[in-house]
Amino acid sequence: RFDRVYGPGRSWEAFGQMLLRMIPPVTVADLGCGEGLISEMLAQNCKKVIAIDNSPKMVEFGSKKVEKHHIHNLEFRLGDLETPPIEADSVDITLLSQALHHAEDPKQALKSAFRITKPGGKVLILDLLKHNFQDAKKQFGDTWLGFTESKLHYWLETVGFEKVDVTRVAKEPHAPYFETILASGSKPLSNVSTNNGVSGLMRS
Repeated sequence: RFDRVYGPGRSWEAFGQMLLRMIPPVTVADLGCGEGLISEMLAQNCKKVIAIDNSPKMVEFGSKKVEKHHIHNLEFRLGDLETPPIEADSVDITLLSQALHHAEDPKQALKSAFRITKPGGKVLILDLLKHNFQDAKKQFGDTWLGFTESKLHYWLETVGFEKVDVTRVAKEPHAPYFETILASGSKPLSNVSTNNGVSGLMRS
């Protein structure tokens, strides 16, 4: 089994790079991007990536990397999850990777994700399943101790997303045994053309 037996060259980093090649030329918002590792990887194939973080140091760090490596389709902006500085209906995919549990108001963050996502576009959320490891607030600066699948599903539908799916995708083998959930949802179409971008791709 892959998770028990070593296989030369088989790594999650390599698999991730392979999957990135499948991304169509879309515009992505990476909310709560941190140092921008995922944003930088996405920029290899995406039309444009807008990386948002509320830390001036993180935004400065990411912007310097963009300038140093001449990444013309990646832009770092200072802002928070609840009110990201991005125009309405302007991105094909809104991504929150291990970011939602840092939000003061997660539901408001999801409302903003809905606002900035184009009709026919999609939201993707990677976060922690609800847990009881209280030290996470002190050690990692977490505001929320993860989320239940039902709560995340309910919030996504309440703010307007459809075709919502929430799935457990990983569990750490050591204490405190954090589990990761992947949630997705689509913004309904509203009499707009879907001949390009991610709209047609994401309807299936």
